[in-house]
Amino acid sequence: MKILLILLLALTTIASQQFKKEKQTLVDFRTSDVRPTPKITKATERAVLSKVFRKYLRDAERCNQDIDTSSAADPLTAARNAGQIVPSISDVATGSFTAAGQTQIAYVISVSECNASHADNFGTKRVAIFSGQQLIADFDNDFGNGIVLMTDLNSDGINELLMTTGDMSQGTLTETAALVSFQNARRNVIKDFGTVVEDSCASGFPSSSSKAAVISISNVIPGEMPKLIQDNYEASCRGTKRWKFLSTGRIPE
Repeated sequence: MKILLILLLALTTIASQQFKKEKQTLVDFRTSDVRPTPKITKATERAVLSKVFRKYLRDAERCNQDIDTSSAADPLTAARNAGQIVPSISDVATGSFTAAGQTQIAYVISVSECNASHADNFGTKRVAIFSGQQLIADFDNDFGNGIVLMTDLNSDGINELLMTTGDMSQGTLTETAALVSFQNARRNVIKDFGTVVEDSCASGFPSSSSKAAVISISNVIPGEMPKLIQDNYEASCRGTKRWKFLSTGRIPE
């Protein structure tokens, strides 16, 4: 019996070690597949926005041009304080975000401050978390406006969100990503991946190319955050993209 227990323990240890080393892909940004955005009714959007913002506008044409916030230390904050915003919900996910075992909804909100420019990413972004009809948390989301993936990487019953934001400038599409959680009444950045897509094919420059990241995990142990790996690839803009390995870590600038 003792020998059997030792053998079982040894086999369990070997299986655990193999599992820990396994590399699993979370998101492949080389593909064009995107997570479908859930439909939000106008009634739900109004109910959510009314609880997040004390006052807001429903149409950008109602922005008051006589209210000038450009001279403020933080023009976007001044616009929000003045109610000069035209917010909308850009994404949503259902999970347990602030505590395990809860059914909560995380709404990603594009605040769209009046007169916010391209340099301001056209306004700030927020994540508002609801339990039923009750707003329980509201965070600035550092311009992240899309949810790529909802995870629970350390198996603690609390979900993380892999979130992105994109920008197009002079024919170059840039997308950045970060893995975040919302525990302990704060937005926690677990991993800032930086740029995960850089596609300059539309620019027409001779040196244009596509770069994209593949995000993976390894060393998976229940109760612990696994190792997060970013492998980067590059392809030319001609014909079918043939991706070649570029680097590991952040995409080189």
